[in-house]
Amino acid sequence: MADHELSPSEAARRIGTTTRSVQRWIGRGLLPARRVGGRWRVASDALDAFMATSAAPRGAAPGIAAADAPMAAGTAGTDRSTRPILHLFVANRGEIARRITRTCERLGIRVTVPPTGAPGDLDLLDIDDVVRTALAVGADAIHPGFGFLAENPEFAAAVSDAGMRWVGPPPAAIRAMGDKAAARQLASTLGIPVVPGYDGADQSDEALAAAASNLGLPILIKPAAGGGGKGMHIVRTASGLPYALASARREAVAAFGDDRLILERLLEGPRHIEVQLLFDAHGDGVHLGERDCSLQRRHQKILEESPSPAVDSDLRSRLSTHALALGRAVGYVGAGTCEFLATDDGSVYFLEMNTRLQVEHPVTELVTGRDLVEDQLRIAAGEPLGIRQGELDAARASGGHAVEVRVYAEDADDGFLPATGRVVRLVWPAGEGVRVDAGIDEGDDITGRWDPMLAKVIAHGRDRAEALDRLAGALRSTVVLGLITNLRFLRWVLDQPAVRDGQARIDTLDRIWPPDDWTERVSVPDAAWAAAAESLQADGWRLNAARRVRLASDDGTERTIDLDEALLAVRSADRSANGDANGDADRNADRNADPIVATSGTGSDRIAHVDVDGRSVAIRLAPPPDVDRAARAAVAHGEGATRDVIAPMPGGVIAVHVGVGSRVDAGDPIVTLEAMKMEHLVIAPIGGTVVELSVKPSDQVARGQVLAIVGP
Repeated sequence: MADHELSPSEAARRIGTTTRSVQRWIGRGLLPARRVGGRWRVASDALDAFMATSAAPRGAAPGIAAADAPMAAGTAGTDRSTRPILHLFVANRGEIARRITRTCERLGIRVTVPPTGAPGDLDLLDIDDVVRTALAVGADAIHPGFGFLAENPEFAAAVSDAGMRWVGPPPAAIRAMGDKAAARQLASTLGIPVVPGYDGADQSDEALAAAASNLGLPILIKPAAGGGGKGMHIVRTASGLPYALASARREAVAAFGDDRLILERLLEGPRHIEVQLLFDAHGDGVHLGERDCSLQRRHQKILEESPSPAVDSDLRSRLSTHALALGRAVGYVGAGTCEFLATDDGSVYFLEMNTRLQVEHPVTELVTGRDLVEDQLRIAAGEPLGIRQGELDAARASGGHAVEVRVYAEDADDGFLPATGRVVRLVWPAGEGVRVDAGIDEGDDITGRWDPMLAKVIAHGRDRAEALDRLAGALRSTVVLGLITNLRFLRWVLDQPAVRDGQARIDTLDRIWPPDDWTERVSVPDAAWAAAAESLQADGWRLNAARRVRLASDDGTERTIDLDEALLAVRSADRSANGDANGDADRNADRNADPIVATSGTGSDRIAHVDVDGRSVAIRLAPPPDVDRAARAAVAHGEGATRDVIAPMPGGVIAVHVGVGSRVDAGDPIVTLEAMKMEHLVIAPIGGTVVELSVKPSDQVARGQVLAIVGP
């Protein structure tokens, strides 16, 4: 049988590995083979020789990279051998890809990140394509980051089956905790409290309605297969349940490919606290303390900090004990996070376990002095944790405080809808205790294909007050022009008493945002109009009169500017800034006195992007008056006027709720749009009749596009 030839699948069965691994060794010339009728054949004696030389220490044969050494049978996803990672493929993009790359470069690990933005880019939701691409570049491990396939057990198994290291927990652990219904049930069997709710197999509307009735309103609807706040809906009235169930199912399918739902009794005003875990493949596990993520909007975290201002030693002990028990119960390996709700009476309830690296991991890193990505890589390579719980507790006790906020491409003034545009100017903060994890560069086009999270700004201090002060200063020093972000909103958040006093709850923003005087507070100041006029280099010449120009901002406001006065004001502000040794600091402290401006476009399409307390305001030359514009304005303000229903963001039309001739009241649903796997309901601005309907399901629309017209 020495000369017996085997197919790749037969060879794989003989040595206890996967067909993909054998094909990979053949493709890279490591395992001798020959073509027979278009198929590969491997001589059995060549295979035996290959296996004999592959028994070298650390799993690598002489001249064979560690990534190419065959794995023992049955080890996919649970391999405990130590094998260093030499080339990591990051199955992600943007901020988290750069974060992972930074650690790899420090450790001397080669890293490959797929390109972003070009047509035909790698589809990070296609398991086969991702694995094939990683193998093609010679990677021996894959890090999924967060989002995309990070919590997909099939992806984890495919990576291991291909002979690469999976930087994450075993598929079985992902599967056990990825099913939120099963995770709730597991927690209950371990004696860990869960929020009263329904997680049964009967998913009919009738069963869910009956469960909602038994629980009592208000309730929270959650996808059974998801996380990250997607697909979650609060229902406070029985009449709102059918629409919420339908919407939650659509969002669950779009985001997770699974329409099963969970119902939970809504807890009013709890804190959201999570515990960071690390487990190695040898059965050892530790916790790295807690993070407080209570300040949220629509179940999306706004601000995270560690340690929590609400957690004492007793509560920390209970939370960490619960978290470690859950991790051990599912055979967890790697970095993971258990999330809980905590009420003022001291009760805690398990929510879910995120089987990946969390967005907010930097605050834990800053107070423990660890690099969690490095921990993930070492665990994936088979190394033991190498740290004891007591050491971590001591590090946290003297580690100070850290706070993080997320910079999003979204318009807080317009319901936090996604925003798009080109980054024409970008300035990140720096200084003691300040860290920025960014995923964008100046010149990037932010489209609907991007994750709306552009960056995280994190601050560390000796105590909570110092960390908050440093974060506030960092946000004042941040400039993003060319697209709207939530930066101005974040600056406001850092000044709120509930945040400063550590009293934020998950419903705090619902109660305080927006403040009553927000519209007046954020109006475009004279200095911004003047700076825009100067930047646009308009002529404004008039015979025997002052030079004037008519400008329009992106919110539709128009203003006539005296160019000579504007030039004088801008130059005066420049002299004031340049005459101060701390001009840059003053510039950031008082934007209204000395606005930051960047321009884009040419000729009549030139736009001045002005920083107004953190918001990028686009100002351009107003179009000249004409008869049609005047007529439309008169109709819009007259009796019996029709009103346009406008798309508040770019996206896809998921559902159209009316037809031409339908009678609607103000606030009734007209169209449901989807962007970034989140649904947004567009409502009727007035009561009346739908006289025109311009879209249908599956259409793609731009921001500002007319969707329908409602008349009297």
